[in-house]
Amino acid sequence: MAQKVPVTVVTGFLGAGKTSLIRHWLENAGGRRIALIVNEFGDVGVDGEILRGCGIESCSDDDIMELANGCLCCTVADDFVPTLEALLDRDNPPEHIVIETSGLALPKPLVKAVDWPTLRPRVTVDGVVTVVDGRAVADGLFAPDPVAVQAAREADDALDHETPLEELFEEQLGCADLIIINKTDLIGDADWSDIEGRVREDARASAGLIKSTYGAVPPAVALGLDAAAEDDLDSRPSHHDDGQEHDHEDFDSRVFHLGEMQSEAAFQAALEQIAGDFSLLRAKGFIAVEGKPRRFALQGVGTRFQGYFDREWRDDETRGTAIVCIGEHDLDWAGLADAVNGIAA
Repeated sequence: MAQKVPVTVVTGFLGAGKTSLIRHWLENAGGRRIALIVNEFGDVGVDGEILRGCGIESCSDDDIMELANGCLCCTVADDFVPTLEALLDRDNPPEHIVIETSGLALPKPLVKAVDWPTLRPRVTVDGVVTVVDGRAVADGLFAPDPVAVQAAREADDALDHETPLEELFEEQLGCADLIIINKTDLIGDADWSDIEGRVREDARASAGLIKSTYGAVPPAVALGLDAAAEDDLDSRPSHHDDGQEHDHEDFDSRVFHLGEMQSEAAFQAALEQIAGDFSLLRAKGFIAVEGKPRRFALQGVGTRFQGYFDREWRDDETRGTAIVCIGEHDLDWAGLADAVNGIAA
């Protein structure tokens, strides 16, 4: 029997730095054939486009398979299995497959999917890598009031979760073989003990934990864990092991299509203000700037934004601005639309 192709599942909440991590792996692959499956929440594939624009010779468009506007953990049979089979059936199949999940996805269903009859003889889950936004943990994003949540837990053993964000965070940590606490440049020394304590609270005892900035973790550290996670499911508890259906009713997204902007800096500043006013969880996309041949890639977590000109607009593309905004379901989406559209007014 041919050797199984290793699969690495990369999970982590919105904006934790998954795409930056994968891009670093591609830039340092050393000729190894790595294929990507990128899953996004929203029908504009920002992460896939960023990876396609990375300019890495060994990473062709054919090596990036994108599944947008859906969650792989919910569409295993319809989307994930056929996509993985298509990669494996190539004349020159990849040596390693990396799956970047949506920031709202549960990793365990993907690990279970390797037990699919047509997949199990051909692939193995080399490891589940969870990327954590260390600054977000320090800011209490996953629990609005961490002290109050802990006090409530101690007072009532039946209380498991305070918010959907916290539950999702626990799911992603509880399945991980390796946890990467990213964005260390934004974290002060005094915050580290609290961050590591919060992460360890829900992590598996055997999970490794490392720190990074801009996802600069060598592939030799994260690829080749040999975890065979599909054979170790019992050590990866999930709130959905009882068959409870997983959905994203707590979260929603909107895509805003705008024209060219006079200034990328002014647009970014306006979007930062809007993100704070409407409590956005995530915003990302591309901006067309008047007089600039390159598109501006913009990424935001909460009110923390960063951007850069990534590549020139292609002749077959229509220059324009497209921004994906992700927030909780009960957000004032009509007000948000007025605010974002007002930037271009």
